[in-house]
Amino acid sequence: MSVGAAAKCGVHIFGIRHLSPAGAIHLIEFLNETKPQLVLVEGPSDATKLISQITLSGVKPPIAILAYTEQLPIRTVVFPLAEYSPEYQAFHWAAAHGAEARFIDLPSDVSVSLHASRRAAVRVEKENAREFYQQSNERYKKVAALAGEPDYDTYWERHFEHMTSYNAYRNAIHAFSHEMRQLSESEERMHTPLESAHNEIREAYMRTRIAEAIASGVSADRIVVVTGAYHASALQADHALMTKSEEASLPSVPTKLTLMPYSYYKLSTHSGYGAGNLAPSYFELAWQCAKDRDTEKLPSLYLASIAGHMRASGNFRSAASVIEAVRLAESLASLHGGRLPTLQDLHDAAITCLGYGELSNVADALARTDIGTAIGSLPEGVSQTPIQDDLNRNLKLLKLEKYKTTVATDLELDLRENRRVKSEEAAFLDLRRSFFLERLQLLAISFAQKRAVRQDGATWAEIWVLRWTPEAEIEVVESIMKGETIELAAAFFIKESLSQCKNTLQAAELVKAAWHCGLPSSMEDARQMLQELAIDAGDYAQVARTLRELSLLVQFGDVRKMDTAILVPLLEQLFLRGTLLLVDSAACSDDAAVEMSSAIIDMHAVAQQHYDVVDDVRWITQLEELAYRDDRNAKLSGLAFALLLERSLIDNERLAREVSRRLSPGIPADIGAGWFEGLSLRNRYVLLSRRQLWEQLNHYTASLDDEQFRRSLVFLRRALAAFEPREKNAIAELLGDVWGFGALESADALQRPLTGEEQQKLEELNEFDFGDL
Repeated sequence: MSVGAAAKCGVHIFGIRHLSPAGAIHLIEFLNETKPQLVLVEGPSDATKLISQITLSGVKPPIAILAYTEQLPIRTVVFPLAEYSPEYQAFHWAAAHGAEARFIDLPSDVSVSLHASRRAAVRVEKENAREFYQQSNERYKKVAALAGEPDYDTYWERHFEHMTSYNAYRNAIHAFSHEMRQLSESEERMHTPLESAHNEIREAYMRTRIAEAIASGVSADRIVVVTGAYHASALQADHALMTKSEEASLPSVPTKLTLMPYSYYKLSTHSGYGAGNLAPSYFELAWQCAKDRDTEKLPSLYLASIAGHMRASGNFRSAASVIEAVRLAESLASLHGGRLPTLQDLHDAAITCLGYGELSNVADALARTDIGTAIGSLPEGVSQTPIQDDLNRNLKLLKLEKYKTTVATDLELDLRENRRVKSEEAAFLDLRRSFFLERLQLLAISFAQKRAVRQDGATWAEIWVLRWTPEAEIEVVESIMKGETIELAAAFFIKESLSQCKNTLQAAELVKAAWHCGLPSSMEDARQMLQELAIDAGDYAQVARTLRELSLLVQFGDVRKMDTAILVPLLEQLFLRGTLLLVDSAACSDDAAVEMSSAIIDMHAVAQQHYDVVDDVRWITQLEELAYRDDRNAKLSGLAFALLLERSLIDNERLAREVSRRLSPGIPADIGAGWFEGLSLRNRYVLLSRRQLWEQLNHYTASLDDEQFRRSLVFLRRALAAFEPREKNAIAELLGDVWGFGALESADALQRPLTGEEQQKLEELNEFDFGDL
């Protein structure tokens, strides 16, 4: 029999909605009745080899078939399966009854390529595409509205999920498919021709696979085809097949396939056609009730679960409230002519009876009951990706296998050489562990989380919290898109990040990441990128923060046995650039001065730590220029003066002269008090020992008129707020001495309650309009 002739013979087409409990139950009943020899399922045809692994006893759904490209840019296709997926149950039925199961949709290499073409076309013709998808959404909304339902999901659940007869379900699916295709096909061809063409290509391919199965000698009535509802009416024998030349001309890109654990959270966040549903845990409960032939108990189980979650969080709800909620849900279903409540009916009942009319009271419990926390698992060795193999190999090599448990465990590392062991490999075991765990953290694999230690993150001690979860397994599998080993994936991540790098700070952070991960080649790539960006670096704050990162690496580089000497010339170059930018960058607003002051302190620390490498003399010269400039931000000039004072480069006479100049009568408050704020950012004990400074500050504030005095309080309060309590007491005693009070009198004045007049003055200050301050 030729393929063309075979296509004219009828086969059993069973339309379903992906992740449909009713679809799964009715499909099993249909398979039990028809007893097919061959079950053909919509899905990537090159994944047929994975079906035998999907049905192994150790597999726990949800799981997913992941197809990923071997070349950049990495593209993926995910085919998720829950226990209540009709496709998953079809595979198990076939395995239990000695039937063969195959996927019949486009292979993953073609699907990925076509998907990329569609996305590109949508970007080019986004207006037409937007109009089409809006019309498509409106069409589904209209169907729901005509049925008297609030949304399409509720319509589907009430009119399909609650059907008790598989014949009625199957016939309804075919009728629905036929009607919806008539409504949508003309719009697809007009607004999104690629979308229409994509569907036609898929369906022609699937029809060809069906015809080939018949041509191979399997009787048409011994074949059941399981497909999405939309495609059911299109997989009929009287439609055109795909020729061999057409099939050969399909675009493709090399891909690989694997099975991976999945989670209900991912199913809920990727809800939509072929991807997931909003309430996977709820539909699993519906599946269990349907298997037990007791769908009527679903409302009580669901609402009791909500009450249980509320009790667990301290919000007790009685059994009577649950019973009332069940009755209300059933009444709502009756009003819509339904046999059972839908999820929306159950939500409304829960909000009314358990949340007392407020969604916020039950929102958390609803989410837990709807979505759940289920995470799938696969037996060791099942469809293992290279990166999973590499992870397990590293865990064994680094003696970390015992930490692959669901119990969080601390691991303390000492990166220094262990001289009590014989081999070099054992001597640096903790360092190699650190490299491995840093790579996992860089790849956002949640198995390893680093805890802060009191050594600024740069010395030999590290503490890690290790905890294995199925989510971590998922994250490992997803990392295959970056490389086939943990090391390659981490290197790819850094390389990809470098391609998007915009400034020196981002590049320095990637240099640091490569250093932490023990990737010298990646570190060199990041260094070269930093070198290029440093040429045009003009943002002083970024340059200073970059220098801080480089300084740490140069200081502690030998801890991780990485050569950071190559960073020294770059440190020197960037320091010189930052030095030359200092004075001009200090002409800024008070808001910008906040970041600038931190940057200046960072650069000053670098100058002190690496005085033998950087041009410290030029840095001091620039600080001196800034300290005595009147046309720069006063706070920054005050800070520069404080740094010079800290390094004993200003004598008492010069200090007195500058304080007198900066805090002389007539100087506006935002300049005078702002300068003092900058001065107080460093070495407060030096300031506390200079009585002359406080005398001058006292004279200055006394010279201000009421409005200027109030404005000065903004700066003074900000400056003094950073002082510690004992320092503030010392200031009070100093000022008390200046005003002619003794230490005891000053302390008594500080402790005395405010008078009514003093309280009124404070309230007036609170109401004062400080304008742009």
